[in-house]
Amino acid sequence: MRLIAEGLAGERGGEPVFSGVSFALGAGEALTITGPNGAGKSTLLRVLAGLLPAAAGAARIEGGGADWPDVAAAAHYLGHQNAMKTALTVTENLAFWRDFLGEPHCEVDEALEMVGLGDIGHLPFGYLSTGQRRRAAIARLLVSYRPVWLLDEPTAGLDKASEAQFSALMGAHLEDGGIIVAATHLPLGLAGAELRMAEGAR
Repeated sequence: MRLIAEGLAGERGGEPVFSGVSFALGAGEALTITGPNGAGKSTLLRVLAGLLPAAAGAARIEGGGADWPDVAAAAHYLGHQNAMKTALTVTENLAFWRDFLGEPHCEVDEALEMVGLGDIGHLPFGYLSTGQRRRAAIARLLVSYRPVWLLDEPTAGLDKASEAQFSALMGAHLEDGGIIVAATHLPLGLAGAELRMAEGAR
């Protein structure tokens, strides 16, 4: 499987943010996107995820077959928001996402153990600290399988131990033939290509 972007351009509020972005990633490969605030890192990820239309160019999956016909179908998207209901327990939130997304992968309890939250699944999500909320959102990547992970500042709010834990999870995903595209201000420990976006680039 390959994730291919050709001549992608994106807009924010009708104004161009970036243009001419092209790359190709195969199984087990990662791309780290860096650059200042406003350079279009988040916009690029949303375009890849199918949440925003591309102003130009296109992104596609090659070799995904019937299971993964396009990037939106093949990808988990982890944005700045954690996409969890505060009134539901952590376990209830993850069970919802597992059932909604399909392709069950890890059991909810197993995913929580993998992010260091094995003893708080019964708590409402709204009770969690910032770092715990982010780790619960990372567990969402584990309960349903998707070959492509699109990650926007995934370590925001994490302490050093949790950053290392997440780095290991990303490494395992790549070893299993997954693909990662991550926008970040902080080192993620990902080997692979880097795309640096400049503010005001057109």
